[in-house]
Amino acid sequence: MLEIKNIDVFYGDVQVIWDISFEVKQSEIVALIGANGAGKSTTLKTISGILRPKKGEILFNGIAIHKVEPYKLIETGIVHVPEGRRLFVEMTVEENLDMGSLKGEAKTDRGKTRALVYEIFPRLLERKKQLAGTLSGGEQQMLAIGRGLMGKPKLQMFDEPSLGLSPILVKDIFNVIKRIKEEGTTVLIVEQNVKQTLAIADRAYVLENGRIVIQGTGESLLNNEHVKTAYLGV
Repeated sequence: MLEIKNIDVFYGDVQVIWDISFEVKQSEIVALIGANGAGKSTTLKTISGILRPKKGEILFNGIAIHKVEPYKLIETGIVHVPEGRRLFVEMTVEENLDMGSLKGEAKTDRGKTRALVYEIFPRLLERKKQLAGTLSGGEQQMLAIGRGLMGKPKLQMFDEPSLGLSPILVKDIFNVIKRIKEEGTTVLIVEQNVKQTLAIADRAYVLENGRIVIQGTGESLLNNEHVKTAYLGV
């Protein structure tokens, strides 16, 4: 579904991604793991068109997208749930959800998809008229994920979805990501909670200093000695 081919990415004159290649197949959960500054979020921003690769290409269902404007990518079926949630804090929960469904089929099916989001996150239904900025951190993360689902994505990308959440809420968020996959959406996730991420991932790639250094199934990386030492504290 998604092919990243030999991309280099810069911030100004500073190179942060070096010749990385990887793929995401349909109906997979694929994880990018690594330390802070490894280039994980930069990779997602490049797929989303916020950044442009200086070299290489990005294909989605066989079509080159690395020169497509970000606002047009939503129509291809790619949705990015960013780090820090990035909600419209002075709009209600329901208005935030509707902002995720402004194009094409997503707009046509808005009511049906909103009902699904409320089924997955009953707390959002209870707070649908509440301003997003008044929600707790966990509720805001639910809303960010729900807004992404409103776009009816083929590929949903998550950047640090468990950041700042309590252990109970972290477990809930990972269960939701598994359900999203079961509902037919492909998932690419960046996450520092390495153990739980690898436990749900079909495959994963380890980024270090802007380069992919290890790849494999989620299970195999859980048992990889370098991963256990560097990221699992073993």
